[in-house]
Amino acid sequence: MERSEIINLLGSTGIEKEKLFKQAREIRDRTVGNKVYFRGLVEFSNICAKNCLYCGIRKGNSNVVRYDLSDNEILDACRFAWENKFASVVLQSGELSSSSFVKRIDRLLKAIKTFSGNELGITLSCGEQTRETYRRWYESGAHRYLLRIEATNRNLYEKIHPVNKLHSFERRLQALHYLRETGYQVGTGVMIGLPFQTLDDLAGDLLFFRELDIDMCGMGPYIEHEDTPLYECRHLLQTRKERFDLALKMIAVLRILMPDINIAAATALQAIDPAGREKAVAIGANVIMPNLTPMAHRKDYLLYEDKPCLDEDAELCKQCLEARIHLAGSEIGYGEWGDSKHFGSRHAKSSSGS
Repeated sequence: MERSEIINLLGSTGIEKEKLFKQAREIRDRTVGNKVYFRGLVEFSNICAKNCLYCGIRKGNSNVVRYDLSDNEILDACRFAWENKFASVVLQSGELSSSSFVKRIDRLLKAIKTFSGNELGITLSCGEQTRETYRRWYESGAHRYLLRIEATNRNLYEKIHPVNKLHSFERRLQALHYLRETGYQVGTGVMIGLPFQTLDDLAGDLLFFRELDIDMCGMGPYIEHEDTPLYECRHLLQTRKERFDLALKMIAVLRILMPDINIAAATALQAIDPAGREKAVAIGANVIMPNLTPMAHRKDYLLYEDKPCLDEDAELCKQCLEARIHLAGSEIGYGEWGDSKHFGSRHAKSSSGS
């Protein structure tokens, strides 16, 4: 698929858009099947060393109530996932890289693997780290890692991040390559509908995913947060409905472009449309992340405004998502890690020497 064709698909409306969605669903069902896999999401800390201009938990936001779950709270949430046959969890936090943070993640990984008898798959989303840290966590039990690049056009990246060493575009790219070298199933993603962003930028994002040969993707509509510098540019934004529609088209085109990867139905979709996540499943997504973060802290992990599911405990969230997935015409892959078929195919080829 060429860049111009991708741009046309992202701009499609009416019958052409419906054809795109239908084709993406058919390709999903044919390549990775009709199952949707749960990743129990544990947002264990909103303490962050970074100052990204779009993010509600940025270091410079003094209005955030900071929290850091105890090890027992994290393990209890993971145990809920294991006992309810989610088969996988995502441990997500603000970006930190201190030795104490690295050791803590290492300790948690080993504890999760021990109590679950290695049954619970683990995805980490803890930002940029050194190659050595990624290797250490991989050896302790993490096998998937999500590191969203947020924008693959360097100029746009530098408009939504401070321009300094801590927020450098090269550093982000290098971290993604470290993850691939280490052996993780690598996931990344972007925000859709940013100020200054064009359809050409988004086409470039999709081509970047293919070039990087990612195994999974988590992307969703950009939703502004009033306590961020980027909020000043809200007059440049499309309507939320337009951003939502564009996010669905991005998911559909990515499914056609990379048929056998895992694609998440982002929670941000539901912040705009109450049926947002099932609409994403209906056109090609195959991963959903029920929020297992203790309810007392969910409102404090607010990357964007109007985040849904802040008042549902883990059991209610599970029941709600079960109903949504069935409404979308899919089934839940309980008790299955649901690893990326793309990752498996690539490793089978490398093992055979082809």
